[in-house]
Amino acid sequence: MSHQINWEELADKALAGEALTRDEARAVLRAPDGELLSLLAGVARVRRAYFGNRVKLNFLLNVRSGLCPEDCHYCSQSSVSTAPIAKYPALSREEILEAASRAVATKAARFCMVASGRGPTDREVKSLADAIREVKQAHPSLEICACLGLLKEGQAQKLRDAGVFAYNHNLNTSEQFYDEICSTHTFRERVETVNRAREAGLSPCSGGLFGMGETEENIIELAFAIRAQDVDSIPLNFLIPIPGTPLADKPALTPTMCLKILCLFRLLNPAKEVRIAGGREVQLRWLQPFGLHVANSIFIGDYLTTKGQPPAADLAMIRDLGFTIEGHETEPSLNESMWSQEIDLSVVGKITQHPNR
Repeated sequence: MSHQINWEELADKALAGEALTRDEARAVLRAPDGELLSLLAGVARVRRAYFGNRVKLNFLLNVRSGLCPEDCHYCSQSSVSTAPIAKYPALSREEILEAASRAVATKAARFCMVASGRGPTDREVKSLADAIREVKQAHPSLEICACLGLLKEGQAQKLRDAGVFAYNHNLNTSEQFYDEICSTHTFRERVETVNRAREAGLSPCSGGLFGMGETEENIIELAFAIRAQDVDSIPLNFLIPIPGTPLADKPALTPTMCLKILCLFRLLNPAKEVRIAGGREVQLRWLQPFGLHVANSIFIGDYLTTKGQPPAADLAMIRDLGFTIEGHETEPSLNESMWSQEIDLSVVGKITQHPNR
């Protein structure tokens, strides 16, 4: 079908606020690799229209690792995982504040605090809220995003009152495929948590995870479900097949397919923050720079239980593409001290893969 598609006309349609048809969505995912540059050129025009040459940096902190009763097949922290990861109940306020300072040092605009588990207790929400208040006092302009699992009534409001700006809860895959990757909670429960966060005044953040064995139709169904959710930011993860997890043997997607998935989500959500999240180093590989012509946001540093690309490499990639960092647009783009390897951007051992909560 792709030979019938003019990618520039598809970009014009997205810029006009019109949703792609299902056939057009399939055409994006099926675009021949020989047409990939033409597709990227059209989608890059959509990205530039809303975000110019800015890249938003996000810093991830695993505030509680492992010890999770859920059986999400992709996750090294789940009850069905035998992956040798660090397990700890909660970081101290001092450790959280130190990590927030590291986030600021990496030029991150958003500090994402993730906790394993089905969902937080009221006591855990209170404890984290106290730490968040200290972070906001020390770094008033730093956006705080919480990712704590399924929320109970009133918890989202408590987080907002403490200074949380956004709440992340990924739908991960289509409702039709969800039972294949998790049996301890449902797709609808995830949707309800996203809605609960929005109703409390938090900025809703929800995305997907690809490479788990889902079909093309599953990807398309998720893409339209995310558009229907009308979330503010969309993290798109690509599976890191961690040894010890049920999905450890899943074959990798091709880097070009990863780019096509990014293109689909941008065309369906032209004005939303689209973030290349976990797994970009593993699945996009040498094509990572092309992804920034589609997405306007990335995680910098490590993920939840695995290492990411060195921050200095990400900063160099952004610089070499001619992009600027959101919140630091006035800084000289070739200020070498900004990109220097001498800046200590190492992450504490506990802060270490993709935010697939």
